[in-house]
Amino acid sequence: MRVVIAGSSGLIGTSLVASLRGKGHEVSRLVRRAPAGPDEFRWDPPNGSIDEKALRSADAVVNLCGVGIGDKRWSGAYKQQVRDSRITPTEVLADACVKFGVPTLVNASGVNFYGDTGDRVVDESDGVGAGFLAEVCRDWEGATTAASEAGVRTVLLRSGVVLSRRGGMMDKLRPLYLLCLGGRLGSGRQYFPWISLDDEIGAIVHGLENDTVRGPVNMVGPAPVTYAQFNSAFARAIKRPAPWVVPGFALKLVIGEFAEEAVLTGPRAIPKVLEDTGFAFTHHTVGEALRAVVGN
Repeated sequence: MRVVIAGSSGLIGTSLVASLRGKGHEVSRLVRRAPAGPDEFRWDPPNGSIDEKALRSADAVVNLCGVGIGDKRWSGAYKQQVRDSRITPTEVLADACVKFGVPTLVNASGVNFYGDTGDRVVDESDGVGAGFLAEVCRDWEGATTAASEAGVRTVLLRSGVVLSRRGGMMDKLRPLYLLCLGGRLGSGRQYFPWISLDDEIGAIVHGLENDTVRGPVNMVGPAPVTYAQFNSAFARAIKRPAPWVVPGFALKLVIGEFAEEAVLTGPRAIPKVLEDTGFAFTHHTVGEALRAVVGN
């Protein structure tokens, strides 16, 4: 296959490029700077421009664009940036897939689509929840409508927290746990939707290579856990005690609205589509994933 990737320089994008090339697929990358090699093509999402050579004869487009939802405290301006950095590139790529006859669009989204579900289990058949992140995910996915209505096979990656050896959330947590400063956040009863980086990449490739996969796909591990269970598993993996408790009100004071939306609440989501379409997980439990991440 010839796969065009937007957002290829991030944690997931970098690993996806390497995985696809390792499987013999040809990868082209969309960049917003001057291209530095024959596999790079310039695009400018705010202006709606894209190098047409990038999409000619492409078999699939993968869109991973979007600023980190936890990179900054949520001001009105940053919340707008969270929305714009996702929805605008998606609209441009959906239109481009239609224009150039690209048969498959694989587009990032988030498991926060479901909002806070408490103990209720949700799969891809459940509707949108409440809250800012749920609304962003709804509109993000809605930005692919031009492609899906034109017959482009559209896969929506509703990703949980990606656990990786380097980068992402683990870079922030690992030093705290090594210093025995890890612990439960809030009540600990909130669900923590997780997936290992290996399975995130494997599931994206699965979606690219299997025509039966379409629509929303929950990119989460097969065994949901609460934050208290995640904390205990991390402490065992890293061989450090994690006895502390950070009250919810303290988190809200420090990091604001993000704490309520993405730390103190979460969906109990299961990967029904991945399991129904035969995807084989590398890490079936959060303990397996964390042991792989922490290593030695």
